[in-house]
Amino acid sequence: MILKIKDIHTYYGESYVLQGISLNVEKGTIVGILGRNGMGKTTLIRSIIGFTPPRRGEIFFKDVDITHMPSHKIVKMNLGLVPQGRRIFPSLSVLENLRVGARGQGSDAWNEDKIYEVFPVLEERGLHKGNQLSGGEQQMLAIARALMGNPELLLMDEPGEGLAPMLVQKIGEAILQLKERGLSILLVEQNLPFAIETSDYIHVLSKGMIVHSSTPKALWENEEVKARHLGV
Repeated sequence: MILKIKDIHTYYGESYVLQGISLNVEKGTIVGILGRNGMGKTTLIRSIIGFTPPRRGEIFFKDVDITHMPSHKIVKMNLGLVPQGRRIFPSLSVLENLRVGARGQGSDAWNEDKIYEVFPVLEERGLHKGNQLSGGEQQMLAIARALMGNPELLLMDEPGEGLAPMLVQKIGEAILQLKERGLSILLVEQNLPFAIETSDYIHVLSKGMIVHSSTPKALWENEEVKARHLGV
């Protein structure tokens, strides 16, 4: 078990957002978190990475309690984040963005050559500034920058947001390549088909609580859950 979340309760001020979330991520798997806007998906990511620690409950990463650990220490344990909105450095080149995130050495470490195997377009755009890239290229760069930190678990917050269907498909293919390389991923998404195609297991989040957990196939066939909690 690479990530274990036990009954966490997270607040923004007095606003009660996450109301008893428990879930696990097995090593080498992709776990999807689906839900509408405002249901607590990003707060879950923030709770794990240490930006908004839960008031109650526990979070274990590689069997270490990280519930109230500072974010920089969590990242050094090889937990990576691809934030919502990409947040690349617009004035830096693709290569400079990658080098900002670089950490670690050795044959197993992510480097530019390994990045280009997954995202060949980034090699072609190497000298382009971040703000000269398309939305899809910026998302690829955001993922690549996180990989340069050599994560064992990658938190991805809506990587398909705002992208055309063809680009979403490319991002999905890249995510599956990362899984084949042994990476564990917690994938937060609103795009149901995208999450279904990439995830090994899925949780549906509504009003800060997990209201459904199943295989992707079982969720796809559950019309009641999709209509009630996902609006599809």
